[in-house]
Amino acid sequence: MMSAHLTENSMWCTGSGDSISLKESMKIMSKHAQSGGKIFIGTDSCSSGDRFVFATAICVHGANNQSGGKYFFKRGSVLNQKIPTLFHRISQEVQNTIETALYVESKIPNAEIEIHLDIGTNPIGKTWKFVDSLTGYARSTGMPVKIKPYAWASASIADKHSK
Repeated sequence: MMSAHLTENSMWCTGSGDSISLKESMKIMSKHAQSGGKIFIGTDSCSSGDRFVFATAICVHGANNQSGGKYFFKRGSVLNQKIPTLFHRISQEVQNTIETALYVESKIPNAEIEIHLDIGTNPIGKTWKFVDSLTGYARSTGMPVKIKPYAWASASIADKHSK
């Protein structure tokens, strides 16, 4: 679902809602990485009528002399009937995040990228039983992986734009 959105000309949004091409956001991310900053990537989803809305966020933070951060996001939706279980839905979130992270890494090889997954280990939550398999899958990229409560790119930024 997400890979079609990963072309230089694909349109994303800035945190303020302005449109930006992925190519232009890559220039910002590259400069950010050259200044010692990290790139954090996460996806969240939300049910909306007969669809699930997925939002992937690419956040830049921590560059030398930087105060605050910036982020870019992309939304897409899938019919509910195409995602029959919670595992399928969470797996799609992870897949979108990994594809985006690998794309960014291919264009900015020196970037320090951290993957954020919207899953947690609290047994009261619905996703705890997926933690081992999905974090293992994400770790296979060789990038650091964070889950709740440390996965703010997915649990806060992407969450805001999936609703």
